[in-house]
Amino acid sequence: MKIASFNIDVEYNDRRPLTKVILETSFSKEIRILFKKGQVMKEHKTPFPIIVHILEGELDFGILGISNRLKAGFIITLEGKVLHDLTAREDSIVRLTLLKMDNPERVEKIAKN
Repeated sequence: MKIASFNIDVEYNDRRPLTKVILETSFSKEIRILFKKGQVMKEHKTPFPIIVHILEGELDFGILGISNRLKAGFIITLEGKVLHDLTAREDSIVRLTLLKMDNPERVEKIAKN
């Protein structure tokens, strides 16, 4: 058994979204992404399916050029190889679920750009 929290040690970065692996299981990697209002993760795609859960705040989640407003509590699934982008409308805490075979460093590289 493992216990972790997405709400401990929350410190936003003024320059870019911050990513952190919060929990790794036998089948997934649970990543926290902290967005300050106005921060963006530019259009990108993943090699595998993902789940994105908005824990706090509000984001515009673009999929193939169509924007979807997601508020706290919303959850969205996305197949691999689908172009998407995120823009924070408020300071936001996002839970990203990756498959075990996916690489969290890939997410960090996207956040840095």
